[in-house]
Amino acid sequence: MTTYNHSQIEQKWQKYWQDHETFRAEIDPNKPKYYVLDMFPYPSGAGLHVGHAEGYVASDLVARYKRMNGFNVLHPMGWDAFGLPAERYAEKVGGHPKDVSVTNSNRYCSQLKALGLSYDWARTFSTTDPDYYKWTQWIFTKLYERGLAYEVEFPVNWCPKLGTVLANEEVKDGKYVETGDEVVKKPMRQWMLKITEYAERLLQDLDELDWPEGIKKLQRDWIGKSTGADITFNIDGSQEKMTVFTTRPDTLFGLSYCVLAPENPLALKISTKKQRDAVAAYIIAAAKKSAQDRLKNEKNKTGVFTGAYAINPLNNKKVPIYISDYVLGDYGYGAVMAVPAHDQRDYDFAKKFNLPIIPVIEGGDLSKEAWEGNGKMINSDFLNGLDAESSKEVMIKWLTDHNCGKKTINYKLRDWLFSRQRYWGEPFPIIHCEDGKVKALPLQDLPLTLPEMQEYKPTPDGRPPLARATEWIKTIDPETGKPAIREQNTMPQWAGSSWYFLRFCDPKNNQEACSKEAEKYWMPVDLYIGGAEHAVLHLLYARFWHKVLYDIGVVSTKEPFKKLFNQGMILANSFRDDRGKYYYPNEVENNGHDWVVKETGVRVNTQIEKMSKSRYNVVNPDEVVEKYGADTMRVYEMFMGPVDKNKPWTEEGINGAHRFVKRLHSLFIGDDGLSKRISKDVQDDENTLKAYNYMVKAVTEDFETLSFNTALARIMEFMNELGNDKKISQKTAEGLTLLVSPFVPHMAEEVWQQMGHTNTLAYEPWPKYDQQYLVQDLIKIPIQIQGKKVGIVQVPPGAKPETILECAMKLPNIQKQLDSQEIGKQIYVPNKILNLVLKKNSESR
Repeated sequence: MTTYNHSQIEQKWQKYWQDHETFRAEIDPNKPKYYVLDMFPYPSGAGLHVGHAEGYVASDLVARYKRMNGFNVLHPMGWDAFGLPAERYAEKVGGHPKDVSVTNSNRYCSQLKALGLSYDWARTFSTTDPDYYKWTQWIFTKLYERGLAYEVEFPVNWCPKLGTVLANEEVKDGKYVETGDEVVKKPMRQWMLKITEYAERLLQDLDELDWPEGIKKLQRDWIGKSTGADITFNIDGSQEKMTVFTTRPDTLFGLSYCVLAPENPLALKISTKKQRDAVAAYIIAAAKKSAQDRLKNEKNKTGVFTGAYAINPLNNKKVPIYISDYVLGDYGYGAVMAVPAHDQRDYDFAKKFNLPIIPVIEGGDLSKEAWEGNGKMINSDFLNGLDAESSKEVMIKWLTDHNCGKKTINYKLRDWLFSRQRYWGEPFPIIHCEDGKVKALPLQDLPLTLPEMQEYKPTPDGRPPLARATEWIKTIDPETGKPAIREQNTMPQWAGSSWYFLRFCDPKNNQEACSKEAEKYWMPVDLYIGGAEHAVLHLLYARFWHKVLYDIGVVSTKEPFKKLFNQGMILANSFRDDRGKYYYPNEVENNGHDWVVKETGVRVNTQIEKMSKSRYNVVNPDEVVEKYGADTMRVYEMFMGPVDKNKPWTEEGINGAHRFVKRLHSLFIGDDGLSKRISKDVQDDENTLKAYNYMVKAVTEDFETLSFNTALARIMEFMNELGNDKKISQKTAEGLTLLVSPFVPHMAEEVWQQMGHTNTLAYEPWPKYDQQYLVQDLIKIPIQIQGKKVGIVQVPPGAKPETILECAMKLPNIQKQLDSQEIGKQIYVPNKILNLVLKKNSESR
């Protein structure tokens, strides 16, 4: 077998692509465009592992396939380098975020280039480039001008260890999802983006997208549209009023108490003197819990009576008002009307505090639990006898007629908390004037760059790091010439990744975020590939910003991403002892019965898990490329299984892929250049032509559905047809080379050159199949009657018995044999024989 020097071949062609800018994309009105994009990675210090590479390889196969099918392909890559990940890594290594961001980006870049990915590297940028975040700042000014960015004093998720605020979506079970650090509630002045203004459009436009249904459901659930009623309650003995939103206004006759969220300002205002201290203490205690913790502990309800009473507008009955942390301040009005007979949360609270449980819908056993199903209305005056659904509209009309309620649509979606108390982020283009006015900087004053600071951590008293930049903070109002101070918070990491796909269309433009010509030609993104973990945060934020840009005429499409594809995870074996400590694979061995630690003999458990540095099971792509080559790694990652499914990485698998790549190489390349198995003088036999054309058709169809594992299987089947010595024509060999080139681009380029071509194959036409070789051969099926052969029919392989019988009935001999007789039974041996048993003979036996 010819020696396959993957390192030499891959370095040669990577240099060629770079020197010739092979994959550079320019606007070409004469060609259809195709924009394929990977989710913007943030370059961590650890670099890529093979799990990260899967999506990048898949998108690259699509890009190469589309180029060969005549599309003008835009396939860019850049770095989402602002934010907490860079700061945390800088703190860990004792460096500066600016320096580590550059180092990490360069490392990612070199790793991706080593995989032979066909990016247009001329379009690369980082969110930390002033030329880029100038336009991030400009977009913020547009949001501000439209009233979509505003400041508010708000109880926020504060991470004491990191010294910053986190969005609700970044907190789970009272901890920052990225680090596990504790998070507490703290009132602070924050910038918010009014994403709620776009809730309905974000919801409705999902229907137009070619996205996985699971992702669309997650977004719909997060937006959380619900239709119901606002109901206003008078408070006994007070001028204050309390408004609640409820999806079940039909149950108002079952009201037995009301509950305020601890954050609701009414809680202290309406509390009686006797109860005020208890209410205040409860509010302080609740502030230390995250929303997730409060919801998680719903079964163990806590609360305090305010001493105040609400008046039910239906019957003027007084009901007590409590505060409880199972009601959240940021949903509805931070207040609920409690109907414990028909809501389990209210039921649990009522049981604990011995409050009335009044049934108003037939059904269930209220001695055990709330009845949340449907039924006829009872104990509800003018609603009695109606079904629950019909009674909602009747009740809403009554509330509207009596000026104490109205039909309302509510959303679970909250406004986007958009500021961080960190250094490494985009500065807000905002100044605070002496007269209290807040102004956005004009475009000519952008970008507002970060000041150079060596001490980038938050101050001990919790102020943002930029508070230390005393000279930078001081500025002049460009309109009045009077002193002003700059905003000291920075934008979150999500800012730069909310519009980067647009900048890739026109990354060098100094006059606009993107020219109308470039946007009109390239957008929307035709295929967006990335992990399902971005189902809510990134995708929702990017859609929101895009819709704002649509409204101001910057973009021409309502949605940025036409088709979304989520790759699965690549898993790996991890080794962990009973105490939970993980070990590297080289630290353990198998003693014939168990896996044990080499040094101590301690038994360890093995488990297939997600690749993670913390689990010590990361496979470094640099090592794989060095040992096996990038083409082998590309083949293996695509052959492991469907791209959208999770699958384990194994050493046996990568070895198998390497054997296939070497076999492919030996088919094409001999000791002195092109293999002697390939010749312009060879005429392919019929079997080869059939196998080849079936392969081309099947692989083409598989590429259209991103079924790369089955595409490779088709290629392997064709290789088996050729065996180890069968000669093929150069025409067929060239077609095979083009077909495998997305998987093994380096080798394919080398083979293409050996075949006498002087240009890259990247833009060669994708192979076409010849329909004449796809016609199935007919097979002969003997027909028997009562076990005696009476004729033969010719049908395609796999034909159904009824088809065979229909053909048989057209034969004169069989028509004569069956004259006036019925068939009692058919005995069919697939693709072999059909025996007909006559009914009258069957009955006589």
